[in-house]
Amino acid sequence: MPQPSPAPVRALVLTGYGLNCDVETAYALELAGAQAERVHINALIAAPERLDGFRILALIGGFAWADDHGAGVVLATKLRHHLAGALERFVARGGFVAAICNGFQAAVNLGLLPGFEAGSLKREVALTHNDCGNFRDQWVHAIAEDSPCVATRGIERIDLPVRHAEGKFVAPPEVLERLEANRQVALRYARPDGRPAGGEFPWNPNGSLNDIAGICDPSGRIFGLMPHPEAYNHYTNHPDWRRRPHPGADERGEGIRLLSNIVAAAREPEAAHA
Repeated sequence: MPQPSPAPVRALVLTGYGLNCDVETAYALELAGAQAERVHINALIAAPERLDGFRILALIGGFAWADDHGAGVVLATKLRHHLAGALERFVARGGFVAAICNGFQAAVNLGLLPGFEAGSLKREVALTHNDCGNFRDQWVHAIAEDSPCVATRGIERIDLPVRHAEGKFVAPPEVLERLEANRQVALRYARPDGRPAGGEFPWNPNGSLNDIAGICDPSGRIFGLMPHPEAYNHYTNHPDWRRRPHPGADERGEGIRLLSNIVAAAREPEAAHA
């Protein structure tokens, strides 16, 4: 007797007011095996219970509210004052969050990351102006660290594009120490040979402390990063694709690996009971 098909993993891609990577992110999540739906932030504020029907929340890249008061600040304020309860319920029941670029900036301003204490939205780190003093649009090398992050499972090194003006990860020394001790640093900027960038430009494109490109919460289900995995959705996206071996039948870009890992984790039975 044929087995019933598993229920689709639904992903909500939040959009509106300058969040301009919604189509690309939804497409990448579909390639990763999810069923993606783009939802305007006003529609979610009007009906926060809609979030209950999703397993993944994507906070995407762009320039929310034109980054007028700092990157991700207004978006974080909207989320805190209108959707904090819905977000806390979503995380408490085992939901997954992919916070990319502007979404990462909003997540740290909101206090969703690093999330040392479950259920507490407390801002403890920041993403600020690049040391180089200008907007960076380039590809970077990154290495995945030993962490609970579900997105980086099975990944050692990955190339991804960045495009930001406020991507420098900063935190007080005691917070950095706690992140490192908790193994919450998920991705670091690296040199072409796989060694950490050591703060050196352009391998570290923004001056992030400890070369931090992405972090997760203690559960590994909430992941924020400055590079754009959704922008590496086909192998030809890579600037050196002609110099690389053809990937074979699966022509998806390496960025889809990060998103596929999140989708796979969302399918795991224990995820539904987290």
